[in-house]
Amino acid sequence: MEVVPVGGWSSWKTAALAIYCLAGFHLGGARRRLPLLQILLALRPRVPIMVVMEQKFDVAVLGGGAAGLSGAVSLGRSGRSVIVLDAGSPRNAPAVHGMHGFLTRDGISPLELVEIGRAEVERFGGLILTATAVTARRVDDGFEVRLDDGDTVTARRLLITTGLTDELPDIPGVAERWGRDVVHCPHCHGWELRNRPVGVVATHLDWAMRQALMFRQLTSEVTFFQHTASEVTEQQLTQLNAWGIDVVTGAVESLEVAEDQVTGLRLVDGRVVACSAVVVPPRVVANSKVLTDLGLEPTPHPQGIGESIAADPSGLTKVPGVWVAGNVTDLSAQVMSAAAAGAAAGAAINADLIGEDTRLTVQVLAPGYWQERYGKADRVWSGEVNPHVSATAAELAPGTALDVATGEGADAIWLASHGWKVTAVDRAQVALDRAESHATDAGVNVTWQQADVTEWDPAPEQFDLVSVQYLHLPRSARDALYRRLAAAVRPGGTLLVVGHHPADLEVATLRRPRLPHLMFTADEIAAVLEPSEWDITSSAIERPATDPEGAPITLTDAVLRAVRHATGRS
Repeated sequence: MEVVPVGGWSSWKTAALAIYCLAGFHLGGARRRLPLLQILLALRPRVPIMVVMEQKFDVAVLGGGAAGLSGAVSLGRSGRSVIVLDAGSPRNAPAVHGMHGFLTRDGISPLELVEIGRAEVERFGGLILTATAVTARRVDDGFEVRLDDGDTVTARRLLITTGLTDELPDIPGVAERWGRDVVHCPHCHGWELRNRPVGVVATHLDWAMRQALMFRQLTSEVTFFQHTASEVTEQQLTQLNAWGIDVVTGAVESLEVAEDQVTGLRLVDGRVVACSAVVVPPRVVANSKVLTDLGLEPTPHPQGIGESIAADPSGLTKVPGVWVAGNVTDLSAQVMSAAAAGAAAGAAINADLIGEDTRLTVQVLAPGYWQERYGKADRVWSGEVNPHVSATAAELAPGTALDVATGEGADAIWLASHGWKVTAVDRAQVALDRAESHATDAGVNVTWQQADVTEWDPAPEQFDLVSVQYLHLPRSARDALYRRLAAAVRPGGTLLVVGHHPADLEVATLRRPRLPHLMFTADEIAAVLEPSEWDITSSAIERPATDPEGAPITLTDAVLRAVRHATGRS
């Protein structure tokens, strides 16, 4: 699987845009530059990087148009891991005059807007993958998306921005000239077609009436072609007459084109009515196959113009964890409103993830969590001593040791077997009972003590070694605990703290919950100690490990080793 690395093609992009601009100068503007840019984007180099698709992202965005990219930027700026899956074929790509109605970007090529948006997503840490989502299903506490090449992407939340498909009238020439001089939206194309004779072809009467009146605002020559729509009512005819819009009955057979320009519409009876631009109302249908897999069916638009996916104002569908934005849920959304909806959905998804992370944190910190976890298995950890403990203790003369959050007791048992007098403390009695059994099997004595370490204070006892391994708490509780433990280190003694470093959050395939507020660096622990009283060594130490699938990875430990000064040293 290949994805585009952050900043991995900036030199290529510069060259491509230079060619694009030169082509516009020498080859005659946007109509010829657009196909060239499409070719350049198709040739865009994709450099393999170390991102494994088994990574569980916070959010997978399906669809890389304005809505999807805007949502991804919003999520990236919130520190979320996000991947955008996009086939690279935006609905508005054929618009030779560019896209319109987007403040500060009027007239820009749709593909150029996409490239600018992709660069912004990458700037905030998001990944862009050129792929098509084929199916999606719920797995565990997230979703699995299968791609057209057979690979999969998993994410905690989905943002679907797959847009819609324009089902055009079956009139020869319409599809070939779509986005050029055959259009549908007065807000998107009206200004560029102003003061030109426009023919409005009716397949849906109410929509065609609306289009005819709106284009009449921009040109004095509008002709209403009845085509296959129902008969114009007397009231509608009065409205058209009020604006000087002629009504032509009979079905349209084809477009008349000369020198690559529409010149008129030919009717089935042979008549040709002159015009230089044609307005047709496509039936617009949300691209919702992936959503159907999740149990979301499109609903008909109340005006009968197509089908879309229902959602609340934030974009949340009836399926928890699935949001939609842009034309897949709002058939009439323009680029700017689609981008706004994507940003709003991104903010809502981030808030939802924060709620889930809060619930998870509360669960992990709850008094009975570890008791229940240890009770579900015969062994949770490996039973091997932490190498930081063995390396530190090997340099010290055996004395008294306090092992905090001892779990199943591997570190405490190892210390006791090497001559230390050990007190081991943990919240979970199940773990302590198991540890005591292991100590008996090993033939060593350890004093086991059940206590809630977030409130427990070892005072007035003091120890030659106080060891705390991978205990993670919110900062206020963590700092208070380490102050109490530091006070329990006698002069000349050692405080050893090891924890998961925030760098582990960047390990793609590590399935550990993303709770950065419970992780720390060694320097953060050192900050609670009085520097004049300690010799402090803080470090980030990498170690080999394996991910849940058995593949090799590198983890980073935050390691603080602090030796308390002997009495009288300043």
